[in-house]
Amino acid sequence: MSSPTGPDNGLPVRMPRPRQPGRHRRPEPVVAPEGAPALVLAVPGTPSGAMRSLAEETLSIARSELPGLDARVGFTEGDGEEFPTIRSALAQAVADRATRRQYAREAAARAEETAAQEGETAVAAPARETADDGLPAVVVPLLAGPDAAQLRGIRQEVLNSGSGAELTDVLGPHPLLAEAVHVRLSEAGLARADRARLFTVATAADGIILATIGGEEAVQAAGITGMLLAARLAVPVLAAALDDEGAVRHTAEQLRNSGSQQLAIAPCLIGPEIAEGLLEAAAEEAGCSAAEPLGAYPALGKLVASTYAAKAGIAQPQAPQGVPAR
Repeated sequence: MSSPTGPDNGLPVRMPRPRQPGRHRRPEPVVAPEGAPALVLAVPGTPSGAMRSLAEETLSIARSELPGLDARVGFTEGDGEEFPTIRSALAQAVADRATRRQYAREAAARAEETAAQEGETAVAAPARETADDGLPAVVVPLLAGPDAAQLRGIRQEVLNSGSGAELTDVLGPHPLLAEAVHVRLSEAGLARADRARLFTVATAADGIILATIGGEEAVQAAGITGMLLAARLAVPVLAAALDDEGAVRHTAEQLRNSGSQQLAIAPCLIGPEIAEGLLEAAAEEAGCSAAEPLGAYPALGKLVASTYAAKAGIAQPQAPQGVPAR
């Protein structure tokens, strides 16, 4: 036995750490409630092993943000078990949910039967938090911005599944996307890594073309992220659509006419939605360097989790007042 002040047998005892008081205390972690809807991450574009790995890594981050989350991947152009379609991923999610419910009902019935046989009065177990049974699944598009064509296909898959699942909005615009774009630029040597440090990078761009896909609506949404990025880098940032012929070149001309000489393209795109060679062709046309797409940046997994939670009605912890969110 040991006492609160230490063990009586000379062995070390791991004592619980006191909770940090005050506004800087870390929020309690949120766990997905029992019966919460499944999350299906809708991945656009042509399926590949690289895209599947990206999606699975993003879901791994989302699960760490929301433990207990039932999450899986569905592809808009999926085919077979290796790359399941959104419709088949939803069907499997609904079937798994029904199986879990059946097991729970059977376990409860066995417990009641055992208590009755032993002549005991069944004591009701504490009620576990459950989610709305009416929502079986939530579909989150793996898109940083609005893309009408991709969203139309995803929405049709959800409707055709007959699952009753709901589709969320895209992940952006959001400050975390500006952070992710900044990191990709710094990794390519096109921006300083820390906006708080007063040093320069020899190859740092003095004008950024924030590339998106999806036409004017996507450009407007990316423009909001662009303003946040401009504040971080203290350089002009203009958004342009890669799928609008000549738009990137025209935007490069605008930046050069305003005094920027060393330009860079920063994709506000995750990766699966970019057609092969499109980014490289735009960089060559504009005569500038390009950073990598966002990929499985940790902030994207957090955005997926928070977007899902908002649709599923799961409360998320808020950053304490006066403390900048990171």
